[in-house]
Amino acid sequence: MRKILLLITFISGSSLVTFAKNEAANSPLASYHPTPAPVTATLLLKKGDRLAICGDSITEQKIYSRIIEDYLTACMPQLKVSVRQFGWGGERADGFLKRMTNDCLRFEPTIATTCYGMNDHEYRPYEQRIGDTYEKYSRAVVEAFKSHGVRVVQGSSGCVGERTWWQAGATSDALNHNLCELRNIGITVAQDEKVAFADVFWPMLQATYLSEQKYGPNYKLSGGDGVHPNWAGHTVMAYAFLKALGIDGQIASFKVNLNKGTMTVSDGHALLKARDGEFTIRSERYPFCSGAPMGLAANWYPTTGTENITNSDNIRSGMTLVPFNDELNRFMLTVDDANEPKYRVAWGIHSAVFTGEQLRHGINLAAEFPANPFSTKFALIDAAVDDKQEFETRQVKNLFRPSKADATMAEITAQTDRVVKDTEKEHAALEAVVRAAYAPVTYTLKISAE
Repeated sequence: MRKILLLITFISGSSLVTFAKNEAANSPLASYHPTPAPVTATLLLKKGDRLAICGDSITEQKIYSRIIEDYLTACMPQLKVSVRQFGWGGERADGFLKRMTNDCLRFEPTIATTCYGMNDHEYRPYEQRIGDTYEKYSRAVVEAFKSHGVRVVQGSSGCVGERTWWQAGATSDALNHNLCELRNIGITVAQDEKVAFADVFWPMLQATYLSEQKYGPNYKLSGGDGVHPNWAGHTVMAYAFLKALGIDGQIASFKVNLNKGTMTVSDGHALLKARDGEFTIRSERYPFCSGAPMGLAANWYPTTGTENITNSDNIRSGMTLVPFNDELNRFMLTVDDANEPKYRVAWGIHSAVFTGEQLRHGINLAAEFPANPFSTKFALIDAAVDDKQEFETRQVKNLFRPSKADATMAEITAQTDRVVKDTEKEHAALEAVVRAAYAPVTYTLKISAE
């Protein structure tokens, strides 16, 4: 079959994802018909928001939810957003609808994200019945949230990867066409209900093909079972939700004039000292750190400098499959008068060489320095977030549930009312640890001609 160079370009949210693929004349994505996803134009989050992250077993993995909470805690501390995750393995939209009053609304969230569709699509080719059911209960969930004054981000599911035991004879392609239909239905629900939409499916599907080109056929974006992603896939998911929340990703901007010895800094940062090209800065806003220093990683959070970027079990490779650093993690350094051919930039104990042209244009420190002065503090925040989210699963799935297998919802509610005060004390203590883990970071940036 004749091979051609096919340029595939799709729009997902506000990002333009383009990649070249040596493929047969029929692109693997050409048979899909994704509805254009709406774009969140302004920040949805408000100061003091209580964010509920709701979904099935992929949410219960506590990976994309952990990335989101890490990001909001460290990169946007000025908003003081609190987060809870409500993942439940095997759940569909109708299952969450049945338990949302008892398990979620009692905590009075002000904004919520949903991520259903994977179980709703029944691991079979699309049928109208499947679409109608998904639409009915997705709409009911959104309306229930809205009736309690909760702002909503209606999220799609991700995609499936390699063949799994769930598939009951269907091909992965057939399942992904089903999931694409549910994604399109989710857009209709979001537009009808005037809520935001997080396009998880389409970036995941695009990234699946892109990852095969970049990292080879053994790269498993959707995880070893084809359904539950590792860190890279969850990075793509977190990207979709953070974009849907309207986050602009401008974390820091440092503009330097070396001849004058001056630096201007953006909000959230303070210049403490400037001398001989060395600048001491105190930052309240962190860059998002893709890994932890050796020995500080909690619950298999990636370790910076030792990760295998060709394996899907790391954040850094996931960041290359969507414009995470460009759109959500801009920690920019610009040197207006960098007129020498090359300069060394030292950020804390780490350094790298850049051309004068690069510095005049501006470099993204977050992308150029995976290990940086924030890495240790970020790892401590992530460890505290991990402990808190683990408790949230145990609180709702175990402590809130009576031992009686056939308990009615009224009995479950009565049980929860009795338990919630005691369990909330433990949850409040874990929240306090997250808050205590965060602190402004002071560091140096040194710029010198090579």
